[in-house]
Amino acid sequence: MKKALQLCIFLMTLVTVAQDCPCSESFNWAKKTFEENDAGFQYVIDKKGAEAYRQHNAIFADKVKTITTKEDCAAAVYEWLKFFRGGHISANAVNNVAAPTAAVDSHTDWEKYPVTEKQFLKYLAKADPKSLEGIWKTTPYTIGIIKKGDGYIGFILDGAGTAWQKNQIKLRAKPNADKTGYNGEFYLRNYQTYKFENARLIGANTILLGRFIFQRDNPKVQDVQALKNYVALLGSDGPMVQQHSANTLVLRIPSFDGGYKKDIDSVIRANHDKIIRTKNLVIDVRNNGGGSDGSYREIVKYLYTNPIRIVATQMYSTKLNNERMEGFLKEPGISEAEKAEITAELKKLNDNPGKFVNLHEQKVFVQTLDTVYNYPENVAILINENNASTTEQFLLAAKQSSKTKLFGTTTAGMLDISNMHFVISPCGTLQLGYCLSKSFRIPHMAIDDIGLQPDYYLDSEIPDEEWVNYAEKTFSTIK
Repeated sequence: MKKALQLCIFLMTLVTVAQDCPCSESFNWAKKTFEENDAGFQYVIDKKGAEAYRQHNAIFADKVKTITTKEDCAAAVYEWLKFFRGGHISANAVNNVAAPTAAVDSHTDWEKYPVTEKQFLKYLAKADPKSLEGIWKTTPYTIGIIKKGDGYIGFILDGAGTAWQKNQIKLRAKPNADKTGYNGEFYLRNYQTYKFENARLIGANTILLGRFIFQRDNPKVQDVQALKNYVALLGSDGPMVQQHSANTLVLRIPSFDGGYKKDIDSVIRANHDKIIRTKNLVIDVRNNGGGSDGSYREIVKYLYTNPIRIVATQMYSTKLNNERMEGFLKEPGISEAEKAEITAELKKLNDNPGKFVNLHEQKVFVQTLDTVYNYPENVAILINENNASTTEQFLLAAKQSSKTKLFGTTTAGMLDISNMHFVISPCGTLQLGYCLSKSFRIPHMAIDDIGLQPDYYLDSEIPDEEWVNYAEKTFSTIK
């Protein structure tokens, strides 16, 4: 009983410390940790200057003094981090205490839209199918959307076993400044707010709202085939191949996350014969934010024409950074060969504290393949502003192929400083994400906050659903 009481007091002390930790303390820890360990810190200071950094710090040192919640503190630290780059950084609030289980009726006072389903269906009989008004499905919900003022609200018709109750407001949207889409709020399963920008109607039956896709259930109208194809690609949860025409196949890769590698390889194996007998291959990686380099390995053979040069990275060695490598040694299922390789790399890092270490002794690797396929004769890769990290690494390799062209818009620019590492503050209220490696490409070919340019820029007058057609028509003019 005494031990249990002591444990209880100890846990209460931890919670109290976490709750009482001032934001200025968390900020100072994050600043010091980043300065001492991030692989890109000095690179940016050398570019922007010490005085600019001093002024930046002064602004945030004042700002954090008045912050009282860990969520606002994390947001402030994230804004401070953006001085260094736009991506491969993070600052998140940590929940130290498990939240009490919420009862299914814990939001019974949530605002509702007072209409019966029968009344709403009668109203929809006269609704404009070109508007957002209608009945929409986004797993697991069925939602009614109706015009209100100059915008729209969405309300629950069927919560599908979640805590959401009929008629509770699930969505609010208003036209953005240039009237090209909608900004607003979508309330998640736990009733937290998900803010979105530039949600838009694709054809008549699909709403693209941030990371969510809504499909119209009523009133339904026919979309043209190009729109149907595009929605199928856009809504795919994993890799897929679509026959666009007799001369063109589309390979859709929504993510290079390591968990998708088996699926990507499986789809490629199943369609290999079709791919090498079709003139054009369109690889659609729009909105693919990256993942693992190994995930795209099997794709490279279809665009390969000549040796591909891959510029290596160097790791920044510090005690904190090297702890990640130590963690690899403790992972279950690690082989003796892998353990030996990691141990050798860890020794090299530990022998060079405060230095950048090239673990593989090469600045450039050259990838060569035995086979150059006659078909596909042309490869188009569809890209946009949401492509980052591993996807940009894939594009760097693909651009070296004489049969490959990039179509779309400039990518996000998150690749030079990479290999993220996450650590928790001593107070236990803040998780900081920073990077361990720096590419040998910089400063001569920097990509961070710049991005990769397409060979063919597809401007806003070319609808997204027409990008595959545009690439196919472009290749038809090449002799």
